[in-house]
Amino acid sequence: MSAEGLPGTAAPAPPSGMVVTGRYDQGPGYRVNRPQGSGSWLFTWTTEGRGLLRQGAAHTHATPGDLVVLAPGSAHSYTLAPGANRWRFWWAHCQARPNWAPWLGPCALGDGVYAVSAEGGTHARIEAAFHRMLADSRWTGSGAPPAALPDDAPVAVAHGSAARELALCALEEVVLLATAGAHRGPPGPDTGDGRVRRAEELIAADPGAPHTVDSLAARVALSPSRFAHLFARQTGVPPMRALREARLRHAARLLESTDLTVERVAAASGFPSPFHFNRVFRERYGVPPGAYRSGEHP
Repeated sequence: MSAEGLPGTAAPAPPSGMVVTGRYDQGPGYRVNRPQGSGSWLFTWTTEGRGLLRQGAAHTHATPGDLVVLAPGSAHSYTLAPGANRWRFWWAHCQARPNWAPWLGPCALGDGVYAVSAEGGTHARIEAAFHRMLADSRWTGSGAPPAALPDDAPVAVAHGSAARELALCALEEVVLLATAGAHRGPPGPDTGDGRVRRAEELIAADPGAPHTVDSLAARVALSPSRFAHLFARQTGVPPMRALREARLRHAARLLESTDLTVERVAAASGFPSPFHFNRVFRERYGVPPGAYRSGEHP
């Protein structure tokens, strides 16, 4: 059954350019139905009870520790799961940052639905990040951002660029923490060579470091030629291309969330030459770094 087939009054979605966050504790009868979908992304993080989310032909149950994300543009609906007597969850409507795409990709269920069960050790920090997002959304841009309090109002709208950016930074932490385990995958014979996975983790942990084929091979106890062969066979790309992609994603995050100069972003991302950085960044994102920071990326 698709979302269009679910009964219930259609609920409006926040305008696509807004950052709105909140926390709900809902009981039986709760349902949101959007036959036209939403212009923004919807992120939900369940802390108690169970929910059921549908979009297009895809659906998923949300239980404590689950992050479920609905991409914009498709009819969706969400409600208490059958048999549940409550659903307590955090939610956020916003435009997802481009660099979140590779984090969410392994969690795709189809029709713009992403779902992942975060590791238990991350739950407290994810909860704290949502509290911070709710508080930061109320910042006026002057003085210190407000403290995150347990009795904060259940919904906040980020007004002003500073509040929006702080709120998105908190949500970025949520997405990264929740999806990190999805990139490792469960242990087993089908996950590939562990030495390649270890090299990928080394690149992801510090893409700006002076990695080379030789240095990565040494860290995983392989000869450079054997390492390069295994890495390319398992990931589909040579190790240095994977490193460049990781450095470009890191640079994009710095451009979005800091006021570092383009030259410092290049250096922090492992590009010693600003000219080279500008060229490869434009090839990857379609615009130079300065224009990307100004929001001119596709």
